[in-house]
Amino acid sequence: MFLFSLYKYKSMTEKIMAAGGIVANEEGAILFMFRRGKWDLPKGKLDEGETLEQCAVREIEEETGLRNVELGSLIGTTIHHYTEHGKNIEKETHWYSMEARGNQQLVPQTEEDISELKWVAKRELGEYLENSYNNIVEIVERYLADLNITK
Repeated sequence: MFLFSLYKYKSMTEKIMAAGGIVANEEGAILFMFRRGKWDLPKGKLDEGETLEQCAVREIEEETGLRNVELGSLIGTTIHHYTEHGKNIEKETHWYSMEARGNQQLVPQTEEDISELKWVAKRELGEYLENSYNNIVEIVERYLADLNITK
């Protein structure tokens, strides 16, 4: 019975590819967004015909209002599961390091339920990660380890 249920779940699961990023400003602060009661990082679904890198930059710009975001290297990939409109979703997100230069105005994409955008200094990350998702904590820790920085 368990194997059938597992097979049924997997066969009824929609797989989504997505990309996003950890965007740092010139002072090294990281851009977080407040969405649906949690601090999150900008990301979104891959559109047909675009690369993961193009998707990451597009989603950052759409969700934050930033322009001319500089794409860096791949930090890693996370997978998480959720249910939306009665469908089981498996979302594989590819995360890139990015940089935003200059004093750009932040504009939260409210139609995506983003209510706030905030540059967070590395020394303040702990309090934001406490109210975040496990996969966001994981990718931020990987990013910081790549920079040889401790929280």
